[in-house]
Amino acid sequence: MKEPLLYLCHRIPYPPNKGDKITTFNILKFLNNHYDLYVGCFIDDPLDHQYKARVADMCKACFFVDLNPKISKLKGLTAFGKGEPITLPYYRSSKMSDWVNKTIADHNIKKAFIYSGCMAQYVLTPETEHLYKVMQFADIDSDKWRQYANASNGIMSKIYMREYYTLADYEKYVAEQFSVSCFISDTEASLFRELVDEGIQVKIKTLSNGIDSDYFSPTKQSTLGEPFSIEDDNYIVFTGAMDYRPNIETVIWFSQQIWPNVLARCPNSKFYIVGSSPPKAVLELEKTQGVVVTGRVDDVRPYLSNAKAAVAPMLMARGIQNKILEAMAMELPVMTSQRGVEGLENCPLDNLYVTDSEQEMIDWVCEKLNKPQSSAKDARAWLERHYSWDAKLTPLLDYLGESRE
Repeated sequence: MKEPLLYLCHRIPYPPNKGDKITTFNILKFLNNHYDLYVGCFIDDPLDHQYKARVADMCKACFFVDLNPKISKLKGLTAFGKGEPITLPYYRSSKMSDWVNKTIADHNIKKAFIYSGCMAQYVLTPETEHLYKVMQFADIDSDKWRQYANASNGIMSKIYMREYYTLADYEKYVAEQFSVSCFISDTEASLFRELVDEGIQVKIKTLSNGIDSDYFSPTKQSTLGEPFSIEDDNYIVFTGAMDYRPNIETVIWFSQQIWPNVLARCPNSKFYIVGSSPPKAVLELEKTQGVVVTGRVDDVRPYLSNAKAAVAPMLMARGIQNKILEAMAMELPVMTSQRGVEGLENCPLDNLYVTDSEQEMIDWVCEKLNKPQSSAKDARAWLERHYSWDAKLTPLLDYLGESRE
């Protein structure tokens, strides 16, 4: 019999089709080999109800709570009267709290792994004081709100800055209360150590993302599920969840500032924006010549396989960009910004072009579009050596087994 482990995450860890779900799903698979898992999570997309059985197959027991984003935003407003970050009441649920406490008591659970700071609130109660707790912050979420504040004006800038300050304080408090706190890269971990007291710094670790290079492989069969002419199109591609602000702002900026200059030199080329839940501002980009917004797709791999290159010139970002890892695994040349590459340490640059210069971006994209498709085999080989999920997640077993003395 395996040791029981409580695993909480803020979104159902399936399907692995966006940043946090890719991570939480692979952690779920990994931990299932070593623990009897008791998984609690939220479902914020009705389409995800179909995947509950898939998650249940990988754990001893699981508990799903529906989260309506509109209602949660209203709940978030209560934070202003309590001096707490909006993120906490947004994800606060008495149903989840009751399940956590009952599950811990019924199954004599002594250890917990928590993904995302907003879920820490469920194990910071008197009923959970005995737990040995490991947190995966992934990145410094509070700093994302600082970036939002700096990119906004008026009242929204003030609201975002308030969230930055309150969430930063909360993150430091969580790190004090937890046995281990993890970040997705050495860079993120080092930055956070600078924010906490010396006694807490030793508890800050790196737990990086990996890539399923068997799935994301140019030799793996994949099927296009949408009526796009990608085999005939000469195009570049951006992939990612399109309800995520950094992705939204990046594709809008690229479509307005970079793409018209590219199109002038490379007529009949296309820029594919591939990802679920695009808002109106992204959908309207299709009015720009050559821009294709796909919305949710069955499989992102065909769009990578047939592209000349992937672009990820992030204007704001934290941690490791899964979109970059996936494109590299598919042997696709990638262009990104300095922000986009922050979490990738010692990455080979032969087929990963990093620049913040608009002119250099235009020149690089045009060069790729004007030539036959090239294969970035060295990038894939590097990923296979350094970014397998098993290699990246193995340290988690040590983090979960560390002494509390």
